[in-house]
Amino acid sequence: LFLSYLSLGVLVLQTTSLVLTMRYSRTLKEDGPRYLASSAVVSAEVLKIFACTLLVFIENNFSVQLLKEEIVNKPVETMKLAIPAVIYTLQNNLLYVALSNLDAATYQWPTESEGDSEQKILSASSQFVGLMAVLMACVSSGFAGVYFEKILKETKQSVWVRNIQLGLFGFVFGFVGMIVYDGQKVRQSGMFQGYNTITCTVVALQALGGLVIAVVIKYADNILKGFATSLSIIVSTLISYFLLEDFNPTGVFFLGAVLVIAATFLYSSERKPASSST
Repeated sequence: LFLSYLSLGVLVLQTTSLVLTMRYSRTLKEDGPRYLASSAVVSAEVLKIFACTLLVFIENNFSVQLLKEEIVNKPVETMKLAIPAVIYTLQNNLLYVALSNLDAATYQWPTESEGDSEQKILSASSQFVGLMAVLMACVSSGFAGVYFEKILKETKQSVWVRNIQLGLFGFVFGFVGMIVYDGQKVRQSGMFQGYNTITCTVVALQALGGLVIAVVIKYADNILKGFATSLSIIVSTLISYFLLEDFNPTGVFFLGAVLVIAATFLYSSERKPASSST
């Protein structure tokens, strides 16, 4: 119980930090090309694999025997992680698209912007793209979370081993996606073009999120992960409004936030079984 709620608190902090940092990194104006979102996704997977491998080594006195038995000698079990891996890879890329087009608090309802009509049309179009990316990420995240929870709780494998299996497929799918969509940019300026301290922080936070989410799902459930996201909405809104000053909440936003948070509370609340009458 302590571990589940500790991981919940860390997940709230990580989600809020990732959203705000990612938003800042995607809107920061610098000389030279902006870093590639597909490259950041691949880098996060590599970092996650490295961290999980190190944890497995520490737990097993730096022996590779467990990795060989669980990953190489059990290809069917390993292949089960291909489905959530491709969904998580898609979701991670969609989040970059969303935060490139929306403010950090919502990522929600378009608000009117000042300026000429062309700028307003561009802003509305950008916000629509961001909103669609968020909706697709939400749907894919829900399915992948439930599927991953089923795999974690039906087997006795280490959560770190499962994360390595997930990360290997995530790396492959992410790398293929990077070559397909950003191959020309990679050939011209390299995979790590536009990287800076902020970019490395985003990659580290995204990798950390993968580890924390796995722990939350393993020792709690996917609904608790949704609860952390709801709390993150509140924290992101406060920071966006008071510190970043890039978000003006509207009545529609408050309505949506209340509905999301209330739905999470209702869905995760314990239901008492109905008493049977004699």
